[in-house]
Amino acid sequence: MGRPKRNIFAAAEETSTPPPSLTPTQAIARVMKAEGNCLYSCSLPDQKLVLVELLSRFRNTIWIKRGGYVLIDTKETDVRQNKIDGEIINVVRDEHIWRKEPYWPKEFAKASSYPEDSDEEKSTAGKMPPSDSEGEE
Repeated sequence: MGRPKRNIFAAAEETSTPPPSLTPTQAIARVMKAEGNCLYSCSLPDQKLVLVELLSRFRNTIWIKRGGYVLIDTKETDVRQNKIDGEIINVVRDEHIWRKEPYWPKEFAKASSYPEDSDEEKSTAGKMPPSDSEGEE
Protein backbone atom coordinates (compact mmCIF):
# COMPACT_ATOMS: atom_id res chain seq x y z
CA MET A 1 0.00 0.00 0.00
CA GLY A 2 1.34 3.43 -0.97
CA ARG A 3 1.77 6.52 1.14
CA PRO A 4 -1.29 8.66 1.77
CA LYS A 5 -1.56 11.55 -0.69
CA ARG A 6 -1.76 14.06 2.14
CA ASN A 7 1.86 13.22 3.06
CA ILE A 8 2.99 13.67 -0.53
CA PHE A 9 1.14 16.97 -0.92
CA ALA A 10 2.47 18.23 2.43
CA ALA A 11 6.07 17.48 1.42
CA ALA A 12 5.56 19.10 -1.98
CA GLU A 13 4.01 22.21 -0.41
CA GLU A 14 6.85 22.47 2.09
CA THR A 15 9.48 22.56 -0.65
CA SER A 16 7.69 25.17 -2.76
CA THR A 17 8.35 28.11 -0.43
CA PRO A 18 11.85 29.19 0.66
CA PRO A 19 12.55 29.97 4.32
CA PRO A 20 12.76 33.66 5.29
CA SER A 21 16.41 33.31 6.36
CA LEU A 22 19.14 30.73 6.83
CA THR A 23 20.93 29.75 10.04
CA PRO A 24 24.76 29.77 10.06
CA THR A 25 24.81 25.97 9.66
CA GLN A 26 22.52 25.97 6.60
CA ALA A 27 23.64 26.42 3.01
CA ILE A 28 22.34 26.04 -0.51
CA ALA A 29 24.18 23.38 -2.51
CA ARG A 30 24.07 21.99 -6.04
CA VAL A 31 23.48 18.24 -6.38
CA MET A 32 26.37 16.67 -8.27
CA LYS A 33 25.71 12.94 -7.98
CA ALA A 34 23.32 10.47 -6.37
CA GLU A 35 25.43 8.07 -4.32
CA GLY A 36 22.60 5.65 -3.43
CA ASN A 37 20.54 4.94 -0.30
CA CYS A 38 19.34 8.55 -0.11
CA LEU A 39 22.90 9.90 -0.12
CA TYR A 40 23.93 12.70 -2.47
CA SER A 41 27.22 14.40 -3.31
CA CYS A 42 26.65 18.15 -3.33
CA SER A 43 28.82 21.12 -4.19
CA LEU A 44 28.78 24.12 -1.86
CA PRO A 45 29.21 27.66 -3.25
CA ASP A 46 32.94 27.49 -2.41
CA GLN A 47 33.23 24.33 -4.62
CA LYS A 48 33.71 22.04 -1.61
CA LEU A 49 32.09 18.62 -2.11
CA VAL A 50 29.99 17.25 0.77
CA LEU A 51 28.07 14.02 1.24
CA VAL A 52 24.55 14.64 2.54
CA GLU A 53 21.58 12.46 3.43
CA LEU A 54 17.97 13.08 2.40
CA LEU A 55 15.55 13.46 5.31
CA SER A 56 13.16 10.56 5.76
CA ARG A 57 10.05 12.70 5.13
CA PHE A 58 11.26 13.38 1.56
CA ARG A 59 12.27 9.81 0.70
CA ASN A 60 10.16 8.23 -2.06
CA THR A 61 8.18 11.48 -2.17
CA ILE A 62 10.42 14.18 -3.65
CA TRP A 63 12.90 13.28 -6.37
CA ILE A 64 16.15 15.18 -6.75
CA LYS A 65 17.74 15.64 -10.15
CA ARG A 66 21.43 16.05 -10.81
CA GLY A 67 22.26 19.75 -11.16
CA GLY A 68 19.33 20.75 -8.95
CA TYR A 69 19.62 22.72 -5.75
CA VAL A 70 18.99 21.69 -2.15
CA LEU A 71 19.12 23.32 1.26
CA ILE A 72 21.47 21.43 3.54
CA ASP A 73 22.11 21.63 7.27
CA THR A 74 25.52 20.73 8.71
CA LYS A 75 24.82 21.31 12.41
CA GLU A 76 25.40 17.70 13.49
CA THR A 77 28.65 17.01 11.63
CA ASP A 78 30.70 17.01 14.84
CA VAL A 79 28.42 14.42 16.47
CA ARG A 80 28.41 11.99 13.53
CA GLN A 81 31.04 9.26 13.37
CA ASN A 82 30.69 8.61 9.61
CA LYS A 83 31.36 10.25 6.24
CA ILE A 84 28.04 12.10 6.05
CA ASP A 85 28.56 15.87 6.33
CA GLY A 86 24.93 16.92 6.77
CA GLU A 87 21.35 16.38 5.73
CA ILE A 88 19.07 17.77 3.05
CA ILE A 89 16.35 19.69 4.84
CA ASN A 90 14.65 21.21 1.80
CA VAL A 91 14.62 20.73 -1.96
CA VAL A 92 14.55 23.73 -4.29
CA ARG A 93 11.65 23.11 -6.67
CA ASP A 94 10.63 26.61 -7.74
CA GLU A 95 14.11 27.87 -8.50
CA HIS A 96 12.99 31.28 -9.78
CA ILE A 97 11.39 32.06 -6.40
CA TRP A 98 14.44 30.90 -4.45
CA ARG A 99 16.82 32.98 -6.61
CA LYS A 100 15.09 36.17 -5.46
CA GLU A 101 16.06 35.53 -1.82
CA PRO A 102 18.98 37.57 -0.42
CA TYR A 103 20.83 34.45 0.78
CA TRP A 104 21.02 32.82 -2.69
CA PRO A 105 24.76 32.38 -3.47
CA LYS A 106 26.24 34.53 -6.23
CA GLU A 107 28.30 31.50 -7.32
CA PHE A 108 25.09 29.78 -8.46
CA ALA A 109 24.13 32.49 -10.93
CA LYS A 110 21.76 31.38 -13.66
CA ALA A 111 23.64 30.45 -16.82
CA SER A 112 22.15 31.55 -20.09
CA SER A 113 20.72 28.83 -22.31
CA TYR A 114 22.17 30.60 -25.31
CA PRO A 115 25.82 31.48 -24.76
CA GLU A 116 27.14 34.64 -26.33
CA ASP A 117 28.66 34.28 -29.80
CA SER A 118 32.42 34.17 -29.42
CA ASP A 119 34.93 35.61 -31.91
CA GLU A 120 36.43 32.19 -32.68
CA GLU A 121 33.16 30.55 -33.66
CA LYS A 122 30.87 32.41 -35.99
CA SER A 123 27.39 31.01 -36.10
CA THR A 124 25.94 30.34 -39.53
CA ALA A 125 22.40 29.86 -38.24
CA GLY A 126 19.93 31.85 -40.32
CA LYS A 127 22.51 32.83 -42.96
CA MET A 128 22.56 31.88 -46.60
CA PRO A 129 25.38 29.65 -47.82
CA PRO A 130 27.97 31.34 -50.03
CA SER A 131 27.07 31.25 -53.71
CA ASP A 132 29.42 29.82 -56.33
CA SER A 133 29.12 32.79 -58.70
CA GLU A 134 30.60 35.40 -56.34
CA GLY A 135 34.25 34.82 -57.21
CA GLU A 136 33.95 33.70 -60.87
CA GLU A 137 33.44 37.06 -62.61
